[in-house]
Amino acid sequence: MGKREKKRIKGNNLKPRLAVYRSNKHIYAQVIDDSCSKTIISCSTLEVEVKAKCEKTSNKLASKIVGEIIGTRLLEENIKEIIFDRGKKSYHGRIKELAEGARLVGLSF
Repeated sequence: MGKREKKRIKGNNLKPRLAVYRSNKHIYAQVIDDSCSKTIISCSTLEVEVKAKCEKTSNKLASKIVGEIIGTRLLEENIKEIIFDRGKKSYHGRIKELAEGARLVGLSF
């Protein structure tokens, strides 16, 4: 049995791609416009704003805060629809909390 391949997800300037990377200690999220290959907005648990709100950076609460922050930053840029790219990770735990935090603010995907 071969290695599982990732489905190629592409965003454009109308619906950019929200790419999520999860490590053991942190979670990173960035919004990418694939038509010009540029990162529009990024956020992670390394930021001071996130560290001030939660004690640990490797739990669900920190992931939800990152989702809320990236959602508010996108709404300030008048972007309301995105494509969620979770990579090879399953939609569970910290990845799910980040998505729910972004939806809580008003993003749709």
